[in-house]
Amino acid sequence: MVPQIQFPTLTADLIMKYKILKAIDISGLNFLSPVVRLIAQEDPRKQLHEIGRFIIVPIVAFAAFLFLWSALAPKHRTKAGEVPTPGVVWDASKGVWLFHKRETAKADAYLMNSAERRKTLQQATTRLARLDALEAEANRQISDIKAASKEKFDAYVAPSKTAYDAKRAEFRTAKINRENSLKEKAALLATQGTDARIAYLARIRENAVTTEQEKEQLKLLKTTYTEAQTKTFPEVKKAQQAITKLAEERQFLSKYSEMLGAGSRESKTTESESLLAESKNKFLTATDGDFYRLGNTVVKSEDLLATTETSHYAKPWTLPKQIVRSLLCVFTGFLVASAIAIPIGILCGLSPTFMAAMTPFIALFKPVSPLVWLPIIMIIVGGFMPEPENHWLVKALDHVPILKNYKVDPMFLSSALTVALCSLWATLVNTALGVASIEKDHLNVAKVLRLGFTARLFKIVIPTALPLIFAGLRISLAVGWMVLVAAEILSTSQGIGKFVNDMYTNGSSESFAQMFVVVFIVGIIGMFLDRIMIIFQRLVSFDTAGSAI
Repeated sequence: MVPQIQFPTLTADLIMKYKILKAIDISGLNFLSPVVRLIAQEDPRKQLHEIGRFIIVPIVAFAAFLFLWSALAPKHRTKAGEVPTPGVVWDASKGVWLFHKRETAKADAYLMNSAERRKTLQQATTRLARLDALEAEANRQISDIKAASKEKFDAYVAPSKTAYDAKRAEFRTAKINRENSLKEKAALLATQGTDARIAYLARIRENAVTTEQEKEQLKLLKTTYTEAQTKTFPEVKKAQQAITKLAEERQFLSKYSEMLGAGSRESKTTESESLLAESKNKFLTATDGDFYRLGNTVVKSEDLLATTETSHYAKPWTLPKQIVRSLLCVFTGFLVASAIAIPIGILCGLSPTFMAAMTPFIALFKPVSPLVWLPIIMIIVGGFMPEPENHWLVKALDHVPILKNYKVDPMFLSSALTVALCSLWATLVNTALGVASIEKDHLNVAKVLRLGFTARLFKIVIPTALPLIFAGLRISLAVGWMVLVAAEILSTSQGIGKFVNDMYTNGSSESFAQMFVVVFIVGIIGMFLDRIMIIFQRLVSFDTAGSAI
């Protein structure tokens, strides 16, 4: 009698565990698998070891990186001040977000109705009145702190100043003595021979060398003294930051109150309606006068009212909005690159002759830098759009619900096409490789079944090559995201690159810190884009191999 094999029954907990593990595997977040297995009580010792390796060790490594950054950054000074520490960068990121929130609040205030506007205006007025007391207290505190820290500052600066002044006086005296000695000897040269004169020239050269050495020593002492003068104390810096924040809040609340009061759209509309009624009344009741002028005034008042009723607050570009525009730009370029690369890649994979024809182009254009492509594309796009505001494409895109808010102009198109030209090669090559790797037996069976070219393409070729196609798309998207920032910096197209360029031009210490904020934002967005492409790649893959990091 053959014994029956008893298979374990899958409980709801096991089913849930395997579903979670499958989702983690597809998303490429395999470092979370040991956590799920540990919760499910699966070999706890092994899972703790895996958690230590893939979670704890990276956290410790990143913490060490932050520690070294905090320790080394203040030691290097630039024209924009000290290199910002992680704490300064974090404060800068909060400042960027606060600016965005305040500008959004102004835009919302401009459109508020009467009841809500009056209530919000009262709150803003109350806060403005409260700021007077807060600023007075902050000024008193910083005066006390500066007075307390002045003694420490003088004690810190005094040694370097004393050393510099003493050495400068010493070198000045020594130089005068050397020059006087040379002048005395010069008076005797008229009666002396060639050897004495050659020796005298040597002493002049020696004096020049000594003078230069003394200048270098003074320069070093001067640098030390200058650096000492820039010494700041944490308590003073903190107090100054508090005053700056209060001043920025006052500036915001003043403009915010204006948007809630006479500067609101509702108030401006009421004012325009009053002007229109007045101009109409003058035109209709006038018995003599310049009716042409009065009529034009009525028409202009009507136009002003129509414009005011549909107007919005001129909100400046903030970093969150620039991020969205950059994402729109990179996906536009990515879609263009995919539309070009996938068909050509399929043809290359199907036809060795076509592949041979395309190889020189791939080898020639693949290494070209985006900084070379961008000016060329800008000129070409400019040729197609000599008057961008009147071009049919720009006008059409101005009516697209999402795109109309993000200024799709020639600079946007130039950046997107640069992304496309630099990122299409990985998709093209991987598509060609995937198509060329299809088993010949599959194609032979298709011939036996008398499948047409279209049927073979969509039922055999593309489905089989999809894993490699998506691997190429993943690389292309990563390349496109890297290329985009450089393209936006060069083209001054609104986006993350424009933000970086503006901060670099500003040159302040706060702007320097905000550039570091962009480094992390670009890295985090790039990481998420890569994770998304990994999910698509895993969904179309036929194997269960782990995804790349």
